[in-house]
Amino acid sequence: MLAPRESSDTVTVLLARLSVRQKVGQLVMPWLLGDYAATDAPTMQRARMWVDSLGVGGIIISTGTPLDIAGKLNALQRHAPLPLLIAADFEAGTTMRVAAGTPFPTQMGIAATGRIEDAYAMGRITGIEARAMGVHLAFAPVADVNSNPNNPIINTRSFGSDPRAVGALVAATVRGMREGGVLSTAKHFPGHGDTDTDSHLSLPTLTAGWARFDTLELVPFRAAIDAGVDAMMSAHIALPTLDGGAQRAGTLSPAILTGILQDSLHFTGVITTDALDMGAIAKEIGPDEAVIRAFEAGSDLLLMPTDPAAAITAMTAAVESGRISLARLDHSVRKVLEMKASVGLFASRRVDMDAVPDRVGTAASLAVAADITSRSLVLLSDSLATLEAIRRGPRRIALLTIADAGSTLGTTLATDLRAAGHMVNALRISTDPTPKELAAAQAAIRAAQSVVLATSARWGSYSGTIGLAPATAQLLNTLAQQKPAVLVSFGSPYIIAQVPTAASYLIAWSNTTMAERAVGLALAGQRAISGHAPIPVPPSWPLGAGLQRAANR
Repeated sequence: MLAPRESSDTVTVLLARLSVRQKVGQLVMPWLLGDYAATDAPTMQRARMWVDSLGVGGIIISTGTPLDIAGKLNALQRHAPLPLLIAADFEAGTTMRVAAGTPFPTQMGIAATGRIEDAYAMGRITGIEARAMGVHLAFAPVADVNSNPNNPIINTRSFGSDPRAVGALVAATVRGMREGGVLSTAKHFPGHGDTDTDSHLSLPTLTAGWARFDTLELVPFRAAIDAGVDAMMSAHIALPTLDGGAQRAGTLSPAILTGILQDSLHFTGVITTDALDMGAIAKEIGPDEAVIRAFEAGSDLLLMPTDPAAAITAMTAAVESGRISLARLDHSVRKVLEMKASVGLFASRRVDMDAVPDRVGTAASLAVAADITSRSLVLLSDSLATLEAIRRGPRRIALLTIADAGSTLGTTLATDLRAAGHMVNALRISTDPTPKELAAAQAAIRAAQSVVLATSARWGSYSGTIGLAPATAQLLNTLAQQKPAVLVSFGSPYIIAQVPTAASYLIAWSNTTMAERAVGLALAGQRAISGHAPIPVPPSWPLGAGLQRAANR
């Protein structure tokens, strides 16, 4: 953490010499793609303006390759008056935002293994890879308890529905991230797991009272604090029962961020908003007022304001008018500067580009993730021994993948099943199939001994819903009725409620190549199936459900 005296003195000296506007700039973090950009590209010129003219304190980096991200961040660090704090959404590993690295299952998949050490390993490897690319603060882990199956935005991002189990996994991830060298963030305080509205679009409301929050939503956040989490991210959800009846986002609520988080839970680390351009905030009040109110509520870092320059101007005016005290501003700026000092940014702010391939996506890290992914698979049902028949020996298999155009889902699975000796007729069908596609699928099923249906429904910002489209669900039910089938979900575990005709149901959590390989090995009988559902799965599977299958000898 913070290097004792030298770093503390550095922060004190810096704080004394910064103007009010410069101090405000340290609290603002705009968002930037991590793709390749020439020095004179418009996106890079804009980022240089944020750094040079506005003096922002940090950048949230998003999609790109490891080397492109490292190169872009090095370039910006060279021009920054003060070192930049770089953050990224690295939930369940860096591959959430990086087109390489080590792909872990989603957090819910990690929980399905039943091993706390898997969460620690994920956190440690994420930390190593993040720091290699120049990222210092991971906006992870997700500490929400996914108690609502209809939640369109949390879903498999959560470790599950049991608050104590979620808390233990959150704490392990925090410890692993610290070991890997990256700062951690528990989100979305005080809990986004029981909502059925996407806060990117509008303001969800949760009416539960203190007793429920105290024993459910807050349990993982307390565990994160006990584990030494570095930051907390607020949730854009209304909590009128906890907020004196107010219908406003928790991000804008002093009762939530100061009263509960700081006064009741005694959290003294950095408090960060969720993105301030999200619909739950942007639709309620003006963007400049949202920045000021979020700060007044207790936030330190102000993420992704609609207009960073306008946000800094508005905050500066609020301090100069006396609406925000200088002492309150200094309190937050000191925390941010100390966070930078704790990761050595005042000593060295750029990364070694040559070292990136030695630390990101290494064979050792990939082997750890592959093992975890294999152990995360959950078999909820195999009522007609449909899956077991495939595991017993070579079969004629119709592998029907229902996916959007451009998806590669099913490609690796087909290859691996063929390598295991199965004769595979692989077809990709659109989520809203044409009569020709349906006829081809039905013909493939008639000619097959076994049927595997693969699909992926996953959470996504701004979608507003999660689950299978009605046409997709109807198609899967139609195909599963023709011959007993194994339904494999490479995403949300809850879709079985939409496809009750499936004879067997296997949950693989994420649509990665590694997950497909794990499913291929499991279907071939070469690996055991040992996971347990960390949530109840409607209509009939309780928390902890999961049929166990040993590997073939």
